[in-house]
Amino acid sequence: MRGLGTGAREPRGALRAVIVATAAIAAVGLFVSGCATGGTGARDEGPAGSDAVVPSAAPSPSASRSPAAKEPTRLDVVRMVKADPRVAKAVKDDLKPCVADEYPIDVSYGDVTRGTANDIVVNVMTCGDAVGVGSYVYRMENRRYQNVFKAEEPPVYAEIDRGDLVVTQQIYEKGDPVSYPSSEDVITYSWRGNHFAFVTSTRNEYSNAVGDGDTPAPAGN
Repeated sequence: MRGLGTGAREPRGALRAVIVATAAIAAVGLFVSGCATGGTGARDEGPAGSDAVVPSAAPSPSASRSPAAKEPTRLDVVRMVKADPRVAKAVKDDLKPCVADEYPIDVSYGDVTRGTANDIVVNVMTCGDAVGVGSYVYRMENRRYQNVFKAEEPPVYAEIDRGDLVVTQQIYEKGDPVSYPSSEDVITYSWRGNHFAFVTSTRNEYSNAVGDGDTPAPAGN
């Protein structure tokens, strides 16, 4: 009978061992599950590459720029130039429709001041011979476009070139036709903090042996 009693107790002890082992495995499984699902385990911060917290960095201008759909239309730009107190009255007087509602302005949208929205480069010209009488750069500041550059000595023309502002100033000698200036200065400016800084200047001298000279040079130089 003792042997039978001993034999009856052995399966009970073995069952207890199996239960303990099963409980331990279940606990380990819960711990691993908690780590994998972001519950209360060591990876609560989230899986790397998606929800992981990383140090914030200043957004690049291209990542935070306003969409092109919100840019002012050409007519909006005309109104902006006419309302700008920094624009000379003579330039505003020239800013009239040449044909129907076509104004003599060239408008370029792009990044030249590293702002949060596209900058606007405006060239106001004469209707007859397209001589540039004023060049301006408008930058978005405090949700409004502000004039941050102007050049009003004709003939002048500004454009964006690889992120810099390039201003071409044609120079006429006495008797030069409009289509053939004697020379021109090409000046490059780069945005530095809150203003344009001079970078470089190139003088191009042209031959006076070409052209018929029928059209006189514009006044102003």
